Amino acid sequence: MSGNPALVMRLVASAYSVAEKAGAIVRKVLQSGELGIVEKTGANDLQTMADRLAQQSICASLSRRFPKVTIIGEEELPAEEVQADLIENGQSEEILKKSCPEEYKALKEEELVVWVDPLDGTKEYTEGLLDNVTVLIGIAYGGRAIAGVINQPFYNYQLGAGATLGRTMWGMPGLGAFGFQLQEAPGDKRIVTTTRSHSNKVVMDCVDAMEPHEVVRVGGAGNKIIQLVEGKASAYVFASPGCKKWDTCAPEALLHAVGGKLTDMYGNPYRYDADVKHMNSAGVLATLRNHEYYISRVPQSVLQALGSD
Repeated sequence: MSGNPALVMRLVASAYSVAEKAGAIVRKVLQSGELGIVEKTGANDLQTMADRLAQQSICASLSRRFPKVTIIGEEELPAEEVQADLIENGQSEEILKKSCPEEYKALKEEELVVWVDPLDGTKEYTEGLLDNVTVLIGIAYGGRAIAGVINQPFYNYQLGAGATLGRTMWGMPGLGAFGFQLQEAPGDKRIVTTTRSHSNKVVMDCVDAMEPHEVVRVGGAGNKIIQLVEGKASAYVFASPGCKKWDTCAPEALLHAVGGKLTDMYGNPYRYDADVKHMNSAGVLATLRNHEYYISRVPQSVLQALGSD
């Protein structure tokens, strides 16, 4: 796109570079061996030095360039001066060249909300399950997820020493999704991906009701959406209130950009306005195809256990 790119394209281009910087921070903290782990609400809800530094980097970098955008990060951090080396000023030239979808061309900073999960899959990060880890930056307008950037800091880590680590994917409904090869799960198989560390009877009752041929348990909401768009799973089923808006905003935008869908267990969309509650109380159900089938399989007992959002 020549001339002056639309505001939202500049924000996505910045989010791309900022997500790459955050991914580098996440790798650097791991290499240092000093993870600085603290428990937030318990052993399955951890925060590390990487979460803290990555969030500082993302929020400070974006707010300097887009001061009127509302930015909501997962970690509750004290207000303090952010080190200069955490600031990222770059923007993806590739994204700046793309044409903005007509409906988003005139958006203003104050109309946009950015949801940030600086390190999705923290528990897996501390356990060395590095392919589960993502950095999530989602952009919302009018309560809807309209763009998402997902960085996988340790993509390719299984290749061992010398491998180039990390990749960044992004998507925008009406424009498409980039940075990965879209694949669909085998049509004759129902492969359900669900939580690795936050399971309970309601969660498993719901998974079983889908009559899956296979169940894939992995960490991180961002990682589960990647399973869907790369053909490793047919549905992401999580009948629990454990997921938050910063877990789903970026993945939902990416999924919508390729024709997928993310809703609560009733089939209702989540809203991402600045003033919504952070918890996705009515669970998460995401698919690339056949969303209605999976919604139709959710047991009444599960819906009653969850309540509505």
